[in-house]
Amino acid sequence: MSDLSHLDAEGRARMVDVTGKPATDRIAVAEGVLTCAAETVARAVAGDTPKGAVMATAELAGVMGAKRTAELIPLCHPLPLTRAAVTVSPDPGLPGFRIRAEVRTHGPTGVEMEALTGVSVAALTLFDMLKAIDRTMAIGDIRVVEKRGGRSGDWSADRA
Repeated sequence: MSDLSHLDAEGRARMVDVTGKPATDRIAVAEGVLTCAAETVARAVAGDTPKGAVMATAELAGVMGAKRTAELIPLCHPLPLTRAAVTVSPDPGLPGFRIRAEVRTHGPTGVEMEALTGVSVAALTLFDMLKAIDRTMAIGDIRVVEKRGGRSGDWSADRA
C-alpha cells in the first residue's frame, strides 16, 4: 500500500507530503455543463428569473468554491491561488450553459481540484437559482481539460 500516495504503510489515509517539491507555476482548466429547457436559458439571459442575475452569481460562487476547495475535499492541500476565473456562457444549442474555470497558483502541487470545484459550485448555483422555473436541469460532463506545470508536465484533453 505504500505505493499509493494518499495511504500510509498501514493503509490509513494521509495528506501527501509536498515539502520537498519545488514551487512552480501551475494552471488547471476544467469545464462542465448544465442542461435545461431552452426557455430557461432565454429567461436567464434576459434577466427574467425569480433570483436575478443567475450567471454572474454562479461565476462568483464558482470562484468562491475554488478558493475553499481544501475545506471541502479531504486531504487536499490549501493553496494560495493567484487566479481563479469562472465563466458561465449560455448555449442555446445544448440547451443550457457551459461552465469553465481556470485556476492558477505558484506552489508545490497542482490546482486541478480547485478548477473542478469551481465548475461544480457554479453549476450547483445555477441549479439552485433556476430550480423554481425548470425541473428538467441536469449537471454533467465536469472534467479537467487542461493542466500545466509540475513534475508531470503539461496535458490537454485535446491532445490526449
